[in-house]
Amino acid sequence: MFPFAHTFSIIARDPDTGEFGAAVQSHWFSTGSLVLWVEAGVGAVATQSMVEVSYGPLGLNLMRAGISAPDAMAGLLAADSQRQVRQVAMIDAMGRVNAHTGDRCIAAAGHIVGEQFSVQANMMLKDTVWGAMAEAFRGASGALAERLLAALDAAQSEGGDIRGMQSAALKIAAGTLSGAPWQGLLVDVRVEDHPQPLAELRRLVGIQSAYQLMNEGDAHLSAGNTEAALSAYRAAAQLAPSILELPFWHAVTLADLGRTAEALPIFAHIFATEPNWAELLVRLPPVGLLRDDPQMLAEILAVLPGTK
Repeated sequence: MFPFAHTFSIIARDPDTGEFGAAVQSHWFSTGSLVLWVEAGVGAVATQSMVEVSYGPLGLNLMRAGISAPDAMAGLLAADSQRQVRQVAMIDAMGRVNAHTGDRCIAAAGHIVGEQFSVQANMMLKDTVWGAMAEAFRGASGALAERLLAALDAAQSEGGDIRGMQSAALKIAAGTLSGAPWQGLLVDVRVEDHPQPLAELRRLVGIQSAYQLMNEGDAHLSAGNTEAALSAYRAAAQLAPSILELPFWHAVTLADLGRTAEALPIFAHIFATEPNWAELLVRLPPVGLLRDDPQMLAEILAVLPGTK
């Protein structure tokens, strides 16, 4: 029995950054774990319908060896006696792309191959879904993640999967070879089971963007670019205001730099929301994550609610 992934998906390469992206939605649990395969500097694969998962790793292996995406896909299809039930798309590091929709994929099923992207769908409510995806992707602006999400939203607005929604995923990898397949993955977000998976996917992509800003801030701080680091930390906290960890480390950095007055309002908000962060703060100086300054620490802890 083949795993099912009757679904709509998109794979694409951003010609400006060289990044690869892939996104998917399906009325099937954990569709991203089956459908999407992306590797930095190599390419992306979407394998769906009656899924043959090996198209993902084998396709990436072939493209990593220098075989074009169309040729890699053609070879795998030729060796597959069940290719009539497969739907597959591949794109390589040069933006060469192709897709296949077997004639036994459940209607409505089809694909569109465009300039450095492909959209594909099967078991859709209407045969206009993949056209709407292509139009939305071409017309969208901004980062690759936003353009991929626009394509998914367009598919759902056009009717989407005839069965409804359940899971979704989005992956983006860097355009340059990482030296190791597990490196260079910039975004890897999955919604395994949710009544509104596309809305949840967009929320999670936003949160990952916030944490990426935190990582950028850490890199700036390590390089001695203090103001750039603080700017990144502020932006991260603004992007995901409900997550206290982001402003907490921003405030810790300010305090560590001797800018306690700037840190105090941030700490006050955090401690009022969740007092346990004050206990975590106390544990930082012994492990070198905050300068050992008892007077500074006392001044910060004084903003803890109930402290006199």
